[in-house]
Amino acid sequence: MAQKPSIPKGTRDFGPAEVQKRKYILTTIETVFKKYGFMPIETPTMENLSTLEGKYGDEGDKLLFRVLNSGNPFDELIEEDNERFNLKQLNSHLPNIEISVPEDGKRSRLLKSILRKTTEKGLRYDLTVPFARYVVMNRNEITFPFKRYQMQPVWRADRPQKGRYREFWQCDADVVGSDSLLNELDLIQMYDEAFRKLGIEKYELRMNNRKVLAGIAEVVKSVDAMSSIAVAIDKLDKIGEEGVRKELSEQGFKSDELNRLFDIITIKGENKIILNQLKSKLQSSTEGLKGIEELEFIFNGIEQITQATDNTINITADFSLARGLSYYTGCIFEVVSSEGTLTSSIGGGGRYDNLTGIFGLPNVSGVGISFGLDRIYDVMDELKLFPEGLNATSTKVLVCAFDEPTLQTGISITKQLRDAGIASELYPELPKSNKEKEKPMLKPMNYADALQIPYTLILKSDGSLVLKNMIEKTETTLSITDIIHHLTK
Repeated sequence: MAQKPSIPKGTRDFGPAEVQKRKYILTTIETVFKKYGFMPIETPTMENLSTLEGKYGDEGDKLLFRVLNSGNPFDELIEEDNERFNLKQLNSHLPNIEISVPEDGKRSRLLKSILRKTTEKGLRYDLTVPFARYVVMNRNEITFPFKRYQMQPVWRADRPQKGRYREFWQCDADVVGSDSLLNELDLIQMYDEAFRKLGIEKYELRMNNRKVLAGIAEVVKSVDAMSSIAVAIDKLDKIGEEGVRKELSEQGFKSDELNRLFDIITIKGENKIILNQLKSKLQSSTEGLKGIEELEFIFNGIEQITQATDNTINITADFSLARGLSYYTGCIFEVVSSEGTLTSSIGGGGRYDNLTGIFGLPNVSGVGISFGLDRIYDVMDELKLFPEGLNATSTKVLVCAFDEPTLQTGISITKQLRDAGIASELYPELPKSNKEKEKPMLKPMNYADALQIPYTLILKSDGSLVLKNMIEKTETTLSITDIIHHLTK
């Protein structure tokens, strides 16, 4: 019996038309990256797990795709630990790894031991951590501040659902080697310009600061509670206030502490007004006030840009925004489309002052943003924002022959068209049956229509060339020189 073809959940195939649309998004974003002075790099699909683990918090580490060592790594594991493991169970229950529990009962420790010895690499979770690793490894060749962009796929072992995939593309722009908040202003303008070029004008750019979150934690409970608060409120859109309260109460938060937390993170209104309200609530936190100062600088800068360009950038202070990735230390961003049914994030980022220090290069501040290609595609597809003319094929003219002599002529004509820079193809099939010979142009014309090829070039037996506009349904007899001139003007 033939095997039923399938692909892993959370991954997708893309046909020619979809690829063209995705390339349109990539090209548009890349144009903006280059305009602001960013340079391209690429990093490997796989990274050492030591590079990835511990950079995304406990929740992120659970979503890492680990790559099994080559060969049979369990052979080596059994040889090293044959006194600790029930080998019969280990061999018979893989890949579920239903093995005997050590005498101390700490199954989690045993499983971590197995993972350490059988997996040394993992698929990249994002592009920021590999970038930090790249910076440290290439520090002597880099000119700081270093502005890079990177557009590649990443993988997360998440639960697949609408708008959420296990394999997806990110388009990142980062600056390292500068702690100036002018970089944040540039990145915000890049977001605005890219989304406007893509036709996504109704979006909301939410902004917060991890220092503000630290200040909130300090006045609510203690500075040590920041990680718990950030992880919990990062799920606010998914599980709601009740869910967040439940999660934090299970971690020891008291009712009055939770009330203070939500009293702060639910502040709404104009940016300047709510920043002043926040300032009064965090007046006992030096760290929190520093975060407010940074937010004020950016909002003032955006106001100046708006006045100079008469272009309003929709940016909102949102004190519930946490972005659970543990490496953020300053301003954080998230972009959500305000139109359509897809309300998930289409972009996000922030400042990370300590990330390169993990790899041995301290005191190198960085800040970056990311565009989510797949979610942007879904939004544009739903809202029908893709421009006309993004056909499955880039062919501009289909050369059509109906017998061997005209086919030989077609080979030469097609070569001349291609040499002139005109995307062309020669329809390879000649009429075979008597029925096909009665209407020799039917199949090639149907082919051109199906692929939305704008022109066909019909080769007549008398040597004449008929150029047909497939959109306007008009025909003109021209020389090859005139045809090339017409198609390239």
